[in-house]
Amino acid sequence: MIEDSTGSRPAPRYRFGIFEVDAATGELRRQGLRVKLNTQPFQVLLMLLDRPGELLTREEISRELWPDGTFVDYEHGVNSAVNRIREALGDTAANPRFLETLARRGYRFIAPVERVDSGKGPSAAESSSSVSREIANTEATGDLQSSAKRGPRVRIQLLTTADDLPKTSFEVVQTLFILFQLMYLGFYVGALANLAEIEDLFLPLPNAAVAYRVLIITAAILIPVRAFLLCAALLHAPSFREKFLKLWPFLILFDEVWSLSPFLLLHHINFGLALACTTLLVYSPFAQRSLVLMGAGGAKAD
Repeated sequence: MIEDSTGSRPAPRYRFGIFEVDAATGELRRQGLRVKLNTQPFQVLLMLLDRPGELLTREEISRELWPDGTFVDYEHGVNSAVNRIREALGDTAANPRFLETLARRGYRFIAPVERVDSGKGPSAAESSSSVSREIANTEATGDLQSSAKRGPRVRIQLLTTADDLPKTSFEVVQTLFILFQLMYLGFYVGALANLAEIEDLFLPLPNAAVAYRVLIITAAILIPVRAFLLCAALLHAPSFREKFLKLWPFLILFDEVWSLSPFLLLHHINFGLALACTTLLVYSPFAQRSLVLMGAGGAKAD
């Protein structure tokens, strides 16, 4: 539809906002810098750009992505592709600047789109020169500024991205995320219900009084936080993913502290079992983040 293998119709380039899409090379660029976008989401983006302002139904998308009809759960596949496009463009379903959802119907590209065919607009050499100048200007801002930009990027790459995760049914990721929240609520309520036993367990520790107060305060703070996440996930709160990712740096700090909670049961279990449970809980905040990136808390179908 977009590209003619005979060469009679050159593959176009599209411009919208600060982005440019090249159908020939399969690249999405933001101000000249390439943005990662996998093959299927890129196909959907091309379909939307080829018909700006028009409704593109979910059935049309599924026929383009899976023409032989072998992909059964196509709704989840289409949702996943659209979510990847929004992440690449920095867009949201609640306040779309580019990609609008039409409930139970499909999607529409709402931003102005400029189509640049071969022989129109700037040449490839001019585009390359423009990108080179932009890179040179970026480097000229100084080593301190460059280091400040590179540092966060390195840290972000240490975390799993949505593209790194497998496609899993909505029911599975939603159920697992809810179970995580219920597990933590059980930890907090159980600890507050057995304060006398825990105080006795803390007595041999240095600064036992401080540790005891930290336990009470953090449990009291985190109960409403977990209740919020549980309700937001169950009710599919708008922009749940964005809200959770903003809250996640706060959660990981407390979750790692509470990964030691199995040791509060040393009166009932042995040290080895408590240590084994703790090592599993250390991974818990990262697992929750992955589940949200895989679709937990969102709507099953837009």
